[in-house]
Amino acid sequence: MMTAGEVAEQIRTGQVTSREVTEQLLARIAADTEVNAVVEVRPEYALAAADAADRTQPTGPLHGVPMTVKDAIDVAGLHTTWGNPAFAEYVADRDATVVERLQRAGAVIVGKSNVHMMLADFGQTANEVYGRTNNPADHSRTPGGSSGGSAAALAADLTYLEYGSDLVGSIRLPAAYCGVYGLRPTNGLVPQRGFQVPGTPYLPSELPNLSTIGPLARSAADLRIALRATAGPDAPYSWQLTPPRHRRLQDFRVGVVTDHPAAPVSSDVGDAMAATIDRLARSGAKIAEGWPDDVDPSRQAEEFGDQVGLFFALHGGEPTELTVDELLATERARMIARAKWQRYFEDVDVFLCPTSFTVAFSHGSTIIGGQPHEAQVFWIAHASLIGNPALSMPIGRTEDGLPVGAQVIGPWHEDDTAITFAELLAG
Repeated sequence: MMTAGEVAEQIRTGQVTSREVTEQLLARIAADTEVNAVVEVRPEYALAAADAADRTQPTGPLHGVPMTVKDAIDVAGLHTTWGNPAFAEYVADRDATVVERLQRAGAVIVGKSNVHMMLADFGQTANEVYGRTNNPADHSRTPGGSSGGSAAALAADLTYLEYGSDLVGSIRLPAAYCGVYGLRPTNGLVPQRGFQVPGTPYLPSELPNLSTIGPLARSAADLRIALRATAGPDAPYSWQLTPPRHRRLQDFRVGVVTDHPAAPVSSDVGDAMAATIDRLARSGAKIAEGWPDDVDPSRQAEEFGDQVGLFFALHGGEPTELTVDELLATERARMIARAKWQRYFEDVDVFLCPTSFTVAFSHGSTIIGGQPHEAQVFWIAHASLIGNPALSMPIGRTEDGLPVGAQVIGPWHEDDTAITFAELLAG
């Protein structure tokens, strides 16, 4: 199946029409009985929007391209359930900011993809409203969570582009398990209006917000297209994507870590990482092994866990019992961690490591390869703690055909450096 950028180019040059592409996509969604990734569609609207795109000159990079978004992101006229039966009848009355911007870029939003109940699991996607989503590579295995429907829809050819959310790896882990690309943008880069639990107001905040929303796609180039279309503050402020540091793979300085005792990688992940680093070395890129100076990865993973607890307290969860001094110490630790990584990125362009220690595992597993379910958090914790852009990219498959993902972490507000590196590494 083509990428979103390729479809947009074919529509622009008249090789296909948006209606043809949209009809074919809707037919594939209707025929799916196994994956259960796309859980709501609006065919009449989608076909009317496609016809309108075919009648007008292309003005945006996604002109006429049909796509889906995560259930938790508001689309006017569609349900926003968060996988919770209590919200099963809730219908959004306006589009989220990202949806407005995707449509302004020409995209045709055909429907919604499945999520885990209240987005509460980074390893599974299942709920009582829409049921369970399966991994397209092996239906007995998870697609990851909570944006599992997003990644599975891409892998199963049920959409051309997706938009999900990432607090505890909820974009990157599903992307790795399903063999697609997924970007957690720099913290705060993409506005979150329209990504709230039904009935709660959108409250812009200057406080740290670990949760981000970002694109999933079939190529790194599609991540760039989607980010350019959706990132930046609301008016009257403005923003422009920073150019990548390099445009040739051999010019990159790449930090590399392939394993850690806190979440030892499986042989499948380790072999794929080793092969990727060998290919990178042959390209002429400069490789620097090891974590940044003075970074204790286990401690930073714990600090991320502390921040997640504070995030939920801020957003109506269990209140924190920390004192003011303890709260300040927690925030100071986060700022120290960010400063250490910022110094690191003065001499290194990107940091390459596993997205997860494992490939997709069986539904409902609590012990994975001898490690607890929570061990999935270790590799995604560091970028989340400091708020830097991080993407997952496919780097191979196991003998059983299961995807393996690698994570590319980039410098603060230099998302396109990470995207360009992934694009070049994929060849």
